[in-house]
Amino acid sequence: MPRRFIWETPEEINKALADRFREIRRRRKISQQELSNLSGVSYGSIKRFESTGNISLISLTKLAIALGLENEIRAMFTDVPYQSIEEVIYGKK
Repeated sequence: MPRRFIWETPEEINKALADRFREIRRRRKISQQELSNLSGVSYGSIKRFESTGNISLISLTKLAIALGLENEIRAMFTDVPYQSIEEVIYGKK
């Protein structure tokens, strides 16, 4: 498969995701501590996520559920287009 140009680093993508989470949390007037209590994710993990974008997948899922965004997590990678005819063929096996 040919290498594609990626204009953002993984860290930048994660930070943008964390920024969107923080915006949703603030829109809903939920503090980091309240989100910690609702989700079972430690306050420190939430604080680190919002400032750096670093978080485990299970913690991200717990935060999404606490904010009512579980369908967003479920929908990840569900509409991925095929990149080649070979991928279509291999995907049918």
